[in-house]
Amino acid sequence: MNQSYSLHKIAAADAFSFNPSDYSWFKFGDKFYAKSFAKKLFDDFIIIHGDTILKQEEIIILPSPYLSIPTASNFLCFYFKEYLNIFLFENDRKAAIESKIFRNQTYVTDYGNLDFEERVKLISNDTYYIDKEFINNKFCVFVDDIKITGSHEFTINKILSQYNVDGKFLFVYFAELTNKEIHPNIENYLNYFSVKGVNEIITVVNRDDFQFNTRIIKYILNFNEKDLHLFLESITFKVREELFLLAISNNYHQISEYLNNLKTIKST
Repeated sequence: MNQSYSLHKIAAADAFSFNPSDYSWFKFGDKFYAKSFAKKLFDDFIIIHGDTILKQEEIIILPSPYLSIPTASNFLCFYFKEYLNIFLFENDRKAAIESKIFRNQTYVTDYGNLDFEERVKLISNDTYYIDKEFINNKFCVFVDDIKITGSHEFTINKILSQYNVDGKFLFVYFAELTNKEIHPNIENYLNYFSVKGVNEIITVVNRDDFQFNTRIIKYILNFNEKDLHLFLESITFKVREELFLLAISNNYHQISEYLNNLKTIKST
């Protein structure tokens, strides 16, 4: 079984059933919106798929692939799992178990501007690892924030096929582009709706509900010298240290485009 579900359908480039500004802040690390989106996503999802969920002996939930630094959708998945586990508790079922697809990302290109073929070609250079024995023959729920071209789902299915993983797979999205006449770069229109530069980055990093994710770290590592120094002057040593340690844990120091800024972050 391979099914797909999405809460919001994007059929026009200038009209959305969710707040683009909130979505943008979510993509740059504000977990307040991750939790809010997860609640709305789960409440609608369980109406449609509740009966299917309750028939499962064991449920594995997986966010979008990452190595060390979670993606924004990882936090959406985290809160979605919390709501799912409350539902399972209320129905005397075992809690869902989280698993992970490890991904070693090899590029710095902005994925959100690309079409399907370009996306698949780009991410095909990445390497992935999944614990086959852990998820084989299980009911697996893959949670992501948005489906634009379907390249994410295509890649996951390819990985599952390569590892000979059998089971039931349900892909869950907060939003989905349903009008294929709209260019896929609408993804970046939404991603950057609220975030235009260093001032917005400083704003979100200093919020109580902020947590670093891959998008904002790569954005910071692409700052010019002036913006980087302004940013570093606006955050605490603890936040700067967390940024540095996360970046090197994801091997961003092995990417030439990021190295100079990482050295500045380390030495400041």
